[in-house]
Amino acid sequence: MTDARALARLRAVRGFVFDLDGTLVLGDKSHGGFRPLPGALEFTRMLAERQLPFVVLTNGTVLPPAQIAVKLRALGFPIEDSKLVTPASVAAEYFAARRIRRIMVLGGEGSLEPLAAAGLDPVLARDRPDDIEAVFIGWFREFGIDDLEAACQAAWAGARVFSASMAPFYATADGRAVGTSRAIAAMITSMTGRRATVLGKPALHAIRVAAARIGVELPALAVVGDDPELEVPMAHRARSLAIAVHTGVGSAGSFSDLGRSARPHLSVRDMAELGQLYGLPKRPSAGPAT
Repeated sequence: MTDARALARLRAVRGFVFDLDGTLVLGDKSHGGFRPLPGALEFTRMLAERQLPFVVLTNGTVLPPAQIAVKLRALGFPIEDSKLVTPASVAAEYFAARRIRRIMVLGGEGSLEPLAAAGLDPVLARDRPDDIEAVFIGWFREFGIDDLEAACQAAWAGARVFSASMAPFYATADGRAVGTSRAIAAMITSMTGRRATVLGKPALHAIRVAAARIGVELPALAVVGDDPELEVPMAHRARSLAIAVHTGVGSAGSFSDLGRSARPHLSVRDMAELGQLYGLPKRPSAGPAT
């Protein structure tokens, strides 16, 4: 796709899917605080003014979706609770559709709450539950050998294994942070020989749930993210418009080094530059948000 065609498609999209960390904001490793990245507030507010829907799709499961949305609204982002999607949100819909109810969760509140809210039966590994149908791996820095043993026992007994993410890193204000889901999944799959199904990005499960939240067909979406291994390949699989920003995990070189068919349709410095391409008037910087 030429630049002219990509720009024309950008201006014709009917909805946006935004990554969170490294795209709209940078936060600390515990998601205790966020700082908006350049142009992110202006772009999302412009979409709200034009009544063009958007959803935030993050691979983070530290907090429940509604708690993340509250933090974003406090910064000025015009986002509703339902427009914040995490892998636990995706898992809740995935499991409910397949009548998988009893799930061993390797994670905290951010993984448990969406499953419980969907009427499922999430239980913690440390409780040594039985009759487990699935193991769901989320953000879990407190993971220990007892958790590993319980998850392996469940998998050996027939439970399927699912992971929120297989990304090795995510972007924070302090640099890259290790993704715990991938590390834990590697241990469990190595021990059991089972494959872990990813429910977060770049899985099609994730973007389908996000698209449904705003009622937009996949080809009419623009997907914006900072990770060459997550948002860009997911967008290509969905036949959506793939847009890369250079404010997180990936640099300009990270995206240009991809094979021609795997590159983003548009690669921009940040959300501010994306806004200029979209037609948002350039405004003087007001300095960093506090």
